[in-house]
Parts: sequence; C-alpha cells; structure tokens
Amino acid sequence: MASILSKNQKKKQDYTLKELKSLGSDLLSSRAHIKNLPLLLSFISPESPPQFVVESLLSLQSFFTPLLSQLPSTSSSSSTKRPRSEEDDDDTSNKKTDEDPEVIFNAWLRSKLDEFVKLLLDVLVSQQSEDTLRDIVLGTLMEFVKLLNAGRFHSSIFHRILNAIIHSAVDIDVFLDILTSKYVKYIDVRYFTYISMEKFVKTLEASAVVSGALVSDRTVIEHSETENESKDSLELSIRKIYQVLSPIPPPQKQAEKSDHEMWSGSDESSSSSEKPKDKKKKNKDQDSSLLSPTTIAKRMKLKFTKAWISFLRLPLPLDVYKEVLASIHQTVIPHLSNPAMLCDFLTKSYDIGGVVSVMALSSLFILMTEHGLEYPNFYEKLYALLVPSVFVAKHRARFLQLLDACLRSSLLPAYLAASFTKKLSRLSLSVPPSGSLVITALIYNLLRRHPTINHLVHQETVETANEANSEAEESNECRPKTNKNLGIDYFNNQESDLKKTGAMRSSLWEIDTLRHHYCPPVSRFVSSLETDLTVRAKTTEMKIEDFSSGSYATIFGDEIRRRVKQVPLAFYKAVPTSLFEDSDFPGWTFNIPQEEGKC
Repeated sequence: MASILSKNQKKKQDYTLKELKSLGSDLLSSRAHIKNLPLLLSFISPESPPQFVVESLLSLQSFFTPLLSQLPSTSSSSSTKRPRSEEDDDDTSNKKTDEDPEVIFNAWLRSKLDEFVKLLLDVLVSQQSEDTLRDIVLGTLMEFVKLLNAGRFHSSIFHRILNAIIHSAVDIDVFLDILTSKYVKYIDVRYFTYISMEKFVKTLEASAVVSGALVSDRTVIEHSETENESKDSLELSIRKIYQVLSPIPPPQKQAEKSDHEMWSGSDESSSSSEKPKDKKKKNKDQDSSLLSPTTIAKRMKLKFTKAWISFLRLPLPLDVYKEVLASIHQTVIPHLSNPAMLCDFLTKSYDIGGVVSVMALSSLFILMTEHGLEYPNFYEKLYALLVPSVFVAKHRARFLQLLDACLRSSLLPAYLAASFTKKLSRLSLSVPPSGSLVITALIYNLLRRHPTINHLVHQETVETANEANSEAEESNECRPKTNKNLGIDYFNNQESDLKKTGAMRSSLWEIDTLRHHYCPPVSRFVSSLETDLTVRAKTTEMKIEDFSSGSYATIFGDEIRRRVKQVPLAFYKAVPTSLFEDSDFPGWTFNIPQEEGKC
C-alpha cells in the first residue's frame, strides 16, 4: 500500500480534472478501486487547485456517507490523535473479532474518514482558500456533524470546527457570514455553540493565568517579546469568541416551533422511540445523546448563562469591554437564568469610573430595581460621574435618562436631592447649549419631586444664622438659614460626600445666569422654572428623552422650524451716512470738515 501511495504521489500533478473525476467514479462503483481513496485524499489540500479540491471532496463525501453507520465510532489511529467525544457511542466490539478482515477494513476506513475531516479543517482555515471553497468545505463538515453520530449531533467535530475558526489567521467574519446565514437558526447548533464557547473560555482562562504569572516573575523579563505575543494572541481569541457569541439569538421564554428546528434531524418522536425502556438504566450521558428539541430548549438558558458568565470573566480588551456594556442590558441580562450572577462584573465596571461607569450604569440599574441588588455608595459613585464630558459622550442619552430614573424616588434625603440639583446647576455653565437644556429639564423634575429643596430657587437671607449647626442637621431642614453676606456660595463643588457639599445652604444662581445665555432656546427654556412646582397637580414631569440626545444640529433644526411673530431686520428708511447717529451720543458731534483735495 505504501508503494502504491508513493507512486501515486509522484504522479499527482499530472492528473487532469477529468481523470480525477474518473477516479472518484471508480471508487464509488466498486471496492476493488479502494486504492483511489488515499489518492483522492491527497488532493484535499490548500495547495491544490480549488476545482480539484471540490471534485475530490464530492467523491469522498459520496463514498463515506453511505458507510457512516457501518464504521466504528473511533479507530486505533484516530483515538490517539484526539480525545473521545461525549456523544460517541462506547466502543464495545468484542476483541475476538479483531482479526476479522471486515473489522480491520472498517477501522482503516474510519482512520481515513478522520484524516478526511482533518484535511477539510486545514482547507477551511487556510489563507489560500477562496470564500466559495470555504462555503463548500464547511457544508461538508456540517453534514458529517449531522450524520456521523448515528443521526445525532456530533459535538466533537463541531467543536473542532469552531476551534479551527477561532484560532485561524483568516478574518472570522468570512466564517460567521456562513454560520449565521445557514446554521445558527437550528436550535442544536446554538446549543452546542454555547457549550464549545464555554470550553474555549476555560482554556483561555488557564492561559491568562499562566501569562499573568510570567509577567509577575522578574526572572523572565527577557521573554517580554514572547509575553507580548501571547497577550496579543489572547486578545485576538477573546475578540473572536465575542464575535461568535454576539450574533447568536438569545433563548426566548416561549420559543415558537420554528425555533425548535434541529440540524441533526432529530424530532420528538424519533428521540422518544430511541430512549431505553428500562428507566433505571437512564443516566446523564444517555440523556445528552438523545437530546430532543424540547429538552434543548429547556437547557438552552443554562448553557447561554454559562457561556456568557465564563466569557465575562476574561480580561476583555477595552473596545470589547465597552461594546459588551453597551448592549448587555438588552441582549444578555433578560435571558440569564440568574441575572444576579453579573453583579460582580457590573460593580467592578461601575467602580472603574469614566465612560466605563456610565455604560455599566444601565445594567446595574436593572439589577438594583428588578433583581434586588444592593450596592453601597451607589449615589456617591453616580454623583462622581457628573462631569462636563458626560454631556458630549456617545452614550449620554441613556445615561441622562437613567440619572433621571435614579433620582425619581420621593424617599431620597433632601441633602442628596439638593446636592445633585446644585451639581447639575453648576455644570450648566460649562456644557454646550444642548447640555444646558437637559440640565434644566432634570432640575425641573427634581424640584417637582422634592418640595423640600424648592427653597434653592429663591434663597432668603436673614440677619442671624446658627453657624454652630452641623452639616447633617442643616441637611434635614427644609428651609435652612443662610448668612447675611451676599455673594457667598456655600456649595463645595469638589466635595464627594453628599452630606458635606453644602448644597442645602446654596441657591440655583447658575440657572438665573442662564436667562442671559447666548443661545435663545436655553434662555427661553429657563422660564419653565418660574412656575410653582410645589403644586404637583398643575404640573407634569418633563420627558428627559426629549432633550437627552440634543446637539448643536438639533437646536439649529428646531430654530429654523420655529415660527416667530416678529423678526428683527436691518431696515433703514434712508441710507445712513455715518456709522453712528447724533442721537446715539448726546452732546457729541461727528461732523468733521474735510480739507479740499483730501479724502
């Protein structure tokens, strides 16, 4: 056999496409032409012309497909190359039949099938392969996933496919386009994708721990280049895992029948008929090998949860981190079996500060309001996020809406509501006009919800003041007294402790300053605070979403669509002869006599 292979290998380049097709036809016609099998396998290579690869692939697939039920689950050669899958049946063939030629032949065929699968994976992830060829190769591999395990989903081959894709140098979008368009719609494909992703994450966690240990060890500083390469490889793998997880539709509470469609072809009747009659012999392995659509649908949320929780434990790159935080409250939290499992991830994200904290607020707010999460110093951290840059951030709209929701409770202490109101008032002087508009709306809602801070709108002065009162006592008073010295603002803008900001002794003089704002919409909108907000029956809250997405463009658009009754025009009944009129400067004259011959 070895001599035949070497002889054929030498003549491999001399074969034409027609001769290759003839070799496949001979192989399919009779077992006598079995020697064509190794030769056809030699053409499954990234170096071979694409048409030769496709022709060999079709012949080999047609040859192996009818024999899959006759082949052993593993061969002696293949079992040493890869671990045994959970779905493969236990190889209980009697050792007495080892010398049977048919058994030996089937074992050899099985080894060639394993070699065929390995060669297909090499072609799939090769940079030399064309996209059309990758589509054909991936389709062949998925057919083996469907048929090789006695009609049940072959998770081992599917795991190898995903492993090759994630570790490939080829852009993963090429593979994701094929997977999402053809296979993600099947419930068992999604189910085993979550299982594979969890396995990949555990492997990456181990490698991350090892690389972290190397970095901390000063004796291996000379290997910094290797460490950087391993770090880059780790980040690339994390990005690819996220790209695989993110487009998978999350499990639904009440999935439709179309969502229960199986790639492996199993259905309720077939799976139920294959279950063992003796209930005592049932175990977890048998249940996993006989997964029905209903069983998978029930377990889907658990696998979804394990995959995402494992992924979020990885050291995510900053761009992936932000992208996850921006969508996790919609795509992940509602579908977790226990959303409280995200509390560690979200609280750590919220403690980072800056834009990361702003993006984590949405998910953290859901856990606090819907799942009973208790987060100490939440309002202190929220107060620290109020900086001018947040009003021009990409996700400012969501943040400002959540800020309004967090301050909606009427049970908030007066000093807390006053601190937020005063902080926003101070920010209105340094943010763009769109920020001043939304700040005015936020302050309007705060004053309406908390009547105990309405004195900030008009703070009266008195002759005497009790300077010995502590800040905590002053914060509990509805109308605290202030010093008679005018022009002094007792609010400390740099103080992080809400009880010590001095907001209850201050006033909203910044809002009065906005009356003279250079942007007309801002100066007009400030007048809304002149109404008596203590009478809740006559007023309504402002919708922050109407202002949170504002910008210079939106303000300009609103102004040009606004109808005005009077428009100032530069109109003169007579052509002016000078820059100023005599009436503009009483007692002065601008009539300067000109000398002749001079301009």
